Amino acid sequence: PPPNVERKPQQMIIFRDGVSESQFDQVLNVELQAIFKACNDIEADYKPKVTLIVAQKNHHTKLFPTGPGNVQPGTIVDAQICHPRNFDFYLCPQAGPIGTSRPTHYHVLLDENNFTVDDLQILVHALSYVYQRSTTAISSVAPINYAHLAASQMQQFLKADEFSDTASRSGRGEGSVASGGGHVPELPALHQNVCHTMFFC
Repeated sequence: PPPNVERKPQQMIIFRDGVSESQFDQVLNVELQAIFKACNDIEADYKPKVTLIVAQKNHHTKLFPTGPGNVQPGTIVDAQICHPRNFDFYLCPQAGPIGTSRPTHYHVLLDENNFTVDDLQILVHALSYVYQRSTTAISSVAPINYAHLAASQMQQFLKADEFSDTASRSGRGEGSVASGGGHVPELPALHQNVCHTMFFC
């Protein structure tokens, strides 16, 4: 097998979205601690170095160039309009042919990996280009969009299981039924070459 198979990561970069600045403490003191506990449950003293970044898209900041049109794709602003002490920056990776491009506001809450400012911004920008459903950059990093897809798919299966359990208790129907009323097919068996890899569909 490849050398990285069955090896625990020694560095973790975690992206979080959907939280306001008033919830940053909860992310650090509750969610991050749960991740640390999960790592310890895997193996005692397993403590990977963590970089935790919050992405905010629901804000009122817009960037304008000095000339006509939108800002250039890949524009980063990390001064003047950013927090004077905290590590945050605005990134507008995608082109905006129509309307005004709205940047994503990234807040680095924890950086145990000691990234330089430039290296972390380059990484975040690069991750905006690797979303498989788009041939161009998207407004935020791909892992956030993949997390939304995974959560959406899991939600459908949970709804199907809940509906199926309710139907079984009431004596109506058999098998799994989706929330829309259609039958939920069984997941296909994965080939052994991919059953231990991570993929998105």
